[in-house]
Amino acid sequence: MSSLLLRIYDKVILSNPRTWLVLVALMMVVFGRHALDFKLDASADSLVLENDDDLRYYRAINKVYGSEDLLVITYTPFDDLLSERSLEGIRGLKEDFSKLERVDSVVSILNVPLLYSPKIKISELGDAKTLKNPGVDKELARKEFTDSPIYRKLLASEDGKTTSILVKFVRDEKYFSLLEKRNDLREKKRNPGHLSPEEENTLQHVSREFKQYLAEVQDIQRKEIIQVRDILDKYRDRAKIFLGGVSMITSDMMDFIASDISTFGIGVILLMILIMWLFFRRKRWVALPLLCCAVAVWVVVGVLGFLDWRVTVISSNFISILIIITISLTVHLIVRYGELHSENPGIGQADLIRKTVQLMFQPCFYTSITTVVAFTSLVISGIRPVIDFGWIMTIGISLGFVLAFIIFPSFLHMLHPKGSVSSQDTTKRLTNAIAVFALGHKNKILGVTTALLLLCILGIFQLRVDNRFIDYFKTSTEIYQGMSVIDQKLGGTTPLDIIIDADQDFFEYLKELEQQKGEEDIFDDPFKDVEEEQEENYWFHPDKLLEVEKMHDHLEALPHIGKVLSIATTLKVVRSLSGDKVPDDYDLTLYRKLFPEEPKKNFLDPYLSQDANQIRISMRIEETDPELSRTELIEKIKRFLVDEMNISEDRIRFTGMTVLYNNMLQSLYKSQILTLGMVFLAILFMFIILFRRLYLALLAMVPNIISALGILGLMGWLNIPLDMMTITIAAITIGIAVDDTIHYIHRFQSEFASDPKYREGVLRCHGSIGRAMYYTSITITVGFSLLTLSNFIPTIYFGLLTGLAMILALLGDLIVLPVLIVMFKPLGPERA
Repeated sequence: MSSLLLRIYDKVILSNPRTWLVLVALMMVVFGRHALDFKLDASADSLVLENDDDLRYYRAINKVYGSEDLLVITYTPFDDLLSERSLEGIRGLKEDFSKLERVDSVVSILNVPLLYSPKIKISELGDAKTLKNPGVDKELARKEFTDSPIYRKLLASEDGKTTSILVKFVRDEKYFSLLEKRNDLREKKRNPGHLSPEEENTLQHVSREFKQYLAEVQDIQRKEIIQVRDILDKYRDRAKIFLGGVSMITSDMMDFIASDISTFGIGVILLMILIMWLFFRRKRWVALPLLCCAVAVWVVVGVLGFLDWRVTVISSNFISILIIITISLTVHLIVRYGELHSENPGIGQADLIRKTVQLMFQPCFYTSITTVVAFTSLVISGIRPVIDFGWIMTIGISLGFVLAFIIFPSFLHMLHPKGSVSSQDTTKRLTNAIAVFALGHKNKILGVTTALLLLCILGIFQLRVDNRFIDYFKTSTEIYQGMSVIDQKLGGTTPLDIIIDADQDFFEYLKELEQQKGEEDIFDDPFKDVEEEQEENYWFHPDKLLEVEKMHDHLEALPHIGKVLSIATTLKVVRSLSGDKVPDDYDLTLYRKLFPEEPKKNFLDPYLSQDANQIRISMRIEETDPELSRTELIEKIKRFLVDEMNISEDRIRFTGMTVLYNNMLQSLYKSQILTLGMVFLAILFMFIILFRRLYLALLAMVPNIISALGILGLMGWLNIPLDMMTITIAAITIGIAVDDTIHYIHRFQSEFASDPKYREGVLRCHGSIGRAMYYTSITITVGFSLLTLSNFIPTIYFGLLTGLAMILALLGDLIVLPVLIVMFKPLGPERA
C-alpha cells in the first residue's frame, strides 16, 4: 500500500474504529430488511441456454400445439393391476386428486375409452365404454392397455403390472400471458433499435411482474406437491407409488436449494470454528473471521433480496464459498499480524494493525481481484444459473474484501495486542520439511510434474459433456426413483419432438392454386359444407400418413426411445377398427369434420397443425440407458429422415427439452475453453503488473496450470462429465488457488530484497507465509468437502473436485514453485 493511501486509510478507517463498527451494524440492519425478500428459483429456464434459437422455436411450437402442466403418479399395486382392490385404490386417488383446487382432470385406466374391449366401430368412439362400466371384460382391457398403440407405455407398462395416473392442472393463462409478452419483447429487443422507449418500460414492468408471479406460482406448486404426497401416503399400503412431473421436480429442487443453503451455511460455520480454534487457540482469532464472514454473507443476501435476484441450484453454494474465501482472506491477515507481534513484542496495537494492513493490502487486493476474474469469466457460459453464480460471487468477494479491511482493524483496535501463531508450532516444521524436500529433489520433481501434466492432458481429451439428467440426483431421492420407473416401464422421461413441414413445392402449388381459383359450381349434396370447408393440405392424405407411420415405427424401434405419439398413432387405431383398411381422402375429410371433440383434442390436434401442413412426432427419451448420447441419437434420426424418407433438412426441426438440454451440454465444452483462456490471460496480466517481471509471472502460472489441468484430466480419466456445476471448477480453482501463489511470491520478493539468496529465501517463506497458505488451503478443502452432503450430484462433484484442486494447488505452490524459482532465478543473480 502506498504511503498516501496508507495515510488516507489511517485517517478514515484506523482513527475511527467504533464509528465503522456502528456503520457496519447499521448496514446489516438495512440489508437485513431486504434479506427477507431473498427468493429461490428452480424453473426450467435454469436448464437452458440464453438466446438459444431452439428455445425460441420451442416456445413458438408450444403456442401452436399447446403444453400441459401435469403430475405423473406411477402405481404398481401389490395385487393384480385389475383386481378390485387395486382399482379401488386408483379410484380413490382419482377422487382425492379431483378435489384439489387447480386440478382440471385426472386420467387413468379407469376413465379412458376402451376401443377393443370388445372392438368398436369408429362411429362409436364418442360412446366407448371404460373400466367403470359394469360387465367390461377385464382380460380384454388388460390386453388393450398393454398392446394398444395409445395406452402401451403411456398408461400401462408392457408387463401390465404398473400404471400411471396423469393429474392435469388448469392452464394458468396469466402465467403464459406474461411469459409470452416478456419473451416477445425480449425477442424484439435482440434487434437494436427495434424497441421503443415505451416498449422498453413495458418489458421492465412485465419482467418484474413475471418474476413476482413466478414466485407465487412456485409457492402454490410446492403446497400442491405437499397435498399430493399426503394423498399418496394414504394408499401406499396398496401399491408402490412414485411421483413425477416438472412441477414436482421444481418443488424438490427448491427444497434441495433451501436445504443446501442452510446445511452448508451452518455446517461451514461450525467447521470453521473448529478449524480456527485448532489453528490459533484464541477466542479473538475464532470470532474475528466469523464476524467478517457473517457480515459479508448477510449483506450479499440483502443485496440479492433488494435486486430480486433469485438463487438457483447452481448458485446455492454461494454462501459456503463466500464464507470459505472470506475466512481465507482473514487468516492471512491474522497470521501476518501474529508474525509482526512475534518479531516486535513491544510495538503498540495501532502500529501493529497499521503495519499488517500496509504489508497485506496489496497481495490481498490482487488475490481478491484474481478470484473475481475467475468468477466473472463464468458469464460467457451462456447458461443463466452459471452466469448468476458468477455475478453473485463477484459481488460477494468484493464486499468480503472491503469488509475484511474495515472490520479486522476496527475490531482489533478495541483489544490488546496478542499473538496468533507460535513460531515453534508443528505447521512450521512441516512446511520447512517440504521446502528441504523440494530443494533436494529438484530434477525429480520437475520430471514427475511433466509426466503428470502429460497424463492430465491425455485425460482432458477423454472429457465428455453428454450426461443424463437423472444422474443429477441420488438414488434415494423420489426424483430419481420416479424417473427410473417412468423411464423403464412407462415410455421414458425427457420429451423430444420432431416438427416436419410440408415440401416447399407444395406451398408454391398453393400459391398457384390461389391465383387460378375462380368461381366454381358446388354440387348440392348432404356433405356440401364439408367439401366447402376442406382446403388443400399436405399431410392428411393416405400416402403421406403411411409415410408418417413408417417414421413412427422406425423411431419406436430405436434404442433409447420410449413412447412415440404422432398422427400415425391415430392412423393405427383407425385402421385396426376398420379391418386394417387405410382410409381414403374422402374418409379422412369426414374424420376431420365429424371426429368427436374429445378424441380429436387428444389424438389429432397435438400432432397435426390446423392447416395439416405440419406434423409433430412426440417421443420420450429413456434417460436411464447408460449408453445414451443425445447428440448421436438426434443425428441418427435426422439421417434416417433425410436419407431414407427423402425429406430435406430444411423441413425438419427437432425441439423439446431434450434439444434445449442437449444444447446447454454441448455448449459447456466450448465455454470451458473460453473461460479458461480468459482466466489465464487475465491472471497473467495481473501477475505482470504485480510482480513487474514477465519471467516471474510466467513461472507463477505453473502451479495454477497444474491444479486446473489436473482436475480436468482427472475428470476425463474417471469419466465424470461436464455439467452445469463441473463447468465452473477449473476457473474457480484457478481463481482461488492463485491466491497462495500471489502471497508466496509477494513474500519471496520481500525476503529476496533484504537477503538476495534463493535457497534461504525459500526456507524463510515456507516458515512464514507457507503456514498461512497451509491454513487457508486446509480450511478451503475441508469447507468444500461439506458440499458432499447435498442431494444434488453435481454439487457433490463440485465439492470433492474443488477440494482436491486446492490440495494440488498447495502442493504446486510449496513444491513446484520454489523449485522453479531456485532453478531459473527470475529475480536475477544472488548477491552477497
